[in-house]
Amino acid sequence: MGQPEMCLRRRLGRSFWNLPCLWTRPGKFRLSQELINTSGTAMALPMTTQLLLLLVWVAAVQAALPRTDLNVCMDAKHHKQKPGPEDTLHEQCNPWKENSCCSLTTSQEAHKDISHLYRFNWDHCGRMEAIRKRHFIQDTCLCECSPNLGPWIQQVDQSWSKERILDVPLCKEDCPCRWEDCHPSYTCKTNWHKGWNCTSGFNQCPVEAACRPFDFYFPTPEALCNEIWSHSYKVSNYSRGSGRCIQMWFDLAQGNPNEEVARFYAEAMNRAGLGGACSLLLCLALTLLWLLS
Repeated sequence: MGQPEMCLRRRLGRSFWNLPCLWTRPGKFRLSQELINTSGTAMALPMTTQLLLLLVWVAAVQAALPRTDLNVCMDAKHHKQKPGPEDTLHEQCNPWKENSCCSLTTSQEAHKDISHLYRFNWDHCGRMEAIRKRHFIQDTCLCECSPNLGPWIQQVDQSWSKERILDVPLCKEDCPCRWEDCHPSYTCKTNWHKGWNCTSGFNQCPVEAACRPFDFYFPTPEALCNEIWSHSYKVSNYSRGSGRCIQMWFDLAQGNPNEEVARFYAEAMNRAGLGGACSLLLCLALTLLWLLS
């Protein structure tokens, strides 16, 4: 008999001898027919159920933790499995060519109207001018090409994607510029992510939705950036160059500033996750002591 087992026997006393098959070696539990047939059934079965529920709870907590990967691509329809260099990327997507989650073909499709990527019609309320459309192309390039979105990737159950981004902190300068440029355009919805009439094979306004100027559906720059893609982005209080916010677009000659931002948030999340893991282990230990006492 090993020392850990002897300690447990001394702690539990006579009740332990009624559970001959529960403890087999340090750290291992087993439930057998002998256990079920002993006089300790009333105690052992509830304890086993509680242990199973505890393990399910631990697994659920771990599954809910955010990803804190660096240099990673989303598990989505058009993303590469791993980021890597491309010889070139098309126009607005070119800043990501040195380390990209998108291919040249994907970057080309991102610039097309009703492309094969998502069959999205930018001109759903009349023609959108190029100066306004470029903001949404940059948005698409960031989502499809960036390997620096790991801290904000969440699992989803969608036909075109197993993962999405949520609350990516955008630099506060990016949204007012987009809002001012898009101000004269028209749209019919606040959330462009869902709720469209797609019977024609691409998105059209729902019957009950009227085309109105952008500021009707997006009264502020924050409303535009936060709400248009189901809160994929969130306007932060940080400025470009702070290392605390994601830039929607950048000059490749100056390097990719989003690498530093992703690293900062990943490290912060890892520290928080370590603290949470320690709390979880303490809770688990206390629960096990309670169950065995």
